[in-house]
Amino acid sequence: SPISTGSSTHTTPAGSFKVTQKSPDHKSSLYGVIRDKATGQIVNKDADTRKHRAGPGQVFENAPMPYFMRFNGAIGMHVGHLPGYAASHGCVRLPKEMAVKFFENASIGTPVVVQ
Repeated sequence: SPISTGSSTHTTPAGSFKVTQKSPDHKSSLYGVIRDKATGQIVNKDADTRKHRAGPGQVFENAPMPYFMRFNGAIGMHVGHLPGYAASHGCVRLPKEMAVKFFENASIGTPVVVQ
């Protein structure tokens, strides 16, 4: 399957892991966007809860990570945008049809190898 892994500043660590959590409608607790409530415009498209706060009249929206399967700390695999290069914050992004297939067929403890 095509994938998108972590960017040069947020790499996806190589190694052997196991699926430790599955969540069909997971949202990131760290990353998302900050949106202006009045206009709906995104004012920060790469917000990090450790660095950015929504100001007055703004709201933080956690990034959706459908069919999330955690395998290494905060890192997992999930449905995501595939721009053709490494672009995530460390997770492995998959096309929806593959993420669903993996989610339906893998159980907690299933081995995950990142090379």
